Amino acid sequence: MQKVKNRWLIAASAVGIHISIGSVYAWSNFTNPLMKQFGWKASQVQFTFSLAILFLGLSAAFLGHFVEKHGPRKAGLVAAGFFGAGIMGSGLAVHLGSLPLLYLFYGVFGGIGLGVGYIAPVSTLVKWFPDRRGLATGLAIMGFGFAAAISSPIMDSLITSVGVTRTFYILGAAYLTIITLSSLYLKKPPADWVPEGLKQKVEAGKRTVAVDLSQLTANESVKTSRFYYLWLMLFINVTCGIAILSAAKPLAQESIGMSAVEAAALVGILGLFNGFGRIGWASVSDYIGRPNTYTTFFILQIVLFAILPHTTNSLLFQVMLMIVYTCYGGGFASIPAYIGDLFGTKQLGAIHGYILTAWAAAGLAGPMFAAWIKDTTGSYAASLSFFSGLFIVALFVSILIRRDIRKLKQQSSLPSQPGIESARVS
Repeated sequence: MQKVKNRWLIAASAVGIHISIGSVYAWSNFTNPLMKQFGWKASQVQFTFSLAILFLGLSAAFLGHFVEKHGPRKAGLVAAGFFGAGIMGSGLAVHLGSLPLLYLFYGVFGGIGLGVGYIAPVSTLVKWFPDRRGLATGLAIMGFGFAAAISSPIMDSLITSVGVTRTFYILGAAYLTIITLSSLYLKKPPADWVPEGLKQKVEAGKRTVAVDLSQLTANESVKTSRFYYLWLMLFINVTCGIAILSAAKPLAQESIGMSAVEAAALVGILGLFNGFGRIGWASVSDYIGRPNTYTTFFILQIVLFAILPHTTNSLLFQVMLMIVYTCYGGGFASIPAYIGDLFGTKQLGAIHGYILTAWAAAGLAGPMFAAWIKDTTGSYAASLSFFSGLFIVALFVSILIRRDIRKLKQQSSLPSQPGIESARVS
């Protein structure tokens, strides 16, 4: 008989990959050193980060079918090669003082590694955890959020002690090793596999498992309105959140007068909330449903982004940023489960890749808009107020998608299920 791997070790491998590629969230540690060393503008340095997120989304979209065809192990090794080469190549770019080379290595190569490395373990874990779909995606993406908490103080220490160039070399080699080792354990579960004892619990009525509203291919999914509702909700959530993440360190220094060291520590702490938000909100979504979860994200952030520009109290400012970070991370972690609910798991990885083009667009729009506002007005305040308005649009879309869900349930004559509305998983 075929030996089945331990799904919790699969989860650990997924976290290892995401902790490595998630270091992109600590990019703001390089912002001021690069500006100081070369005299580059904030928008020029910020474009490196935006380009990486752009190629993350593009590579996830175009290589989603590659992941489904060749499996998570090969996809993970491809991610290791691109991301490792991208980070180490960034060291060469800084050594040569070349901004275009930095865009090429960190933005393009690193971004491709980000995209492939992001979707490979996510789509795999959903299949390993049919009984806890939200928890599974939270586990997979949690490491991405925690990465800033781990990477930020390390980056800050390395930049101070060995300089920016060597920091990129050291980190690139470390990430290449971690992603490679983690990828070697990844594997899809056998066909029709279920966790031990789950079938008996379902038959005894002790456990319910979500029944998908449809089973569509990636190309079929893009012909539905609900695909674009999901895309737009993710785009707005990411646009606003990623702008804060990319400028967290200088924003804290500007708004509440933190020192560079204190702001770097805050970036790391906020990374913890990004990670906790991913596992926390995704797990909660198994109980209250994905639609309710997203509506909650948007209501909270309408209020928070409206208040942030007018807040000078240090503690209150940090608490509000922490909540924003949990919503940002939770949006990412809940979207794959939402996709499974609405489109099934037949080609979840490919559909997830298509949806992540929203991240690519947002990664370009959010940070660049915030940096432009900063360069133009000397402050980030105006961009925060604008983002509050965007969340009102997102709230409206989160209500619209419920109409599609009700229609699907009526057509398929399905009862209320966990992950679709508000039924509880026992």
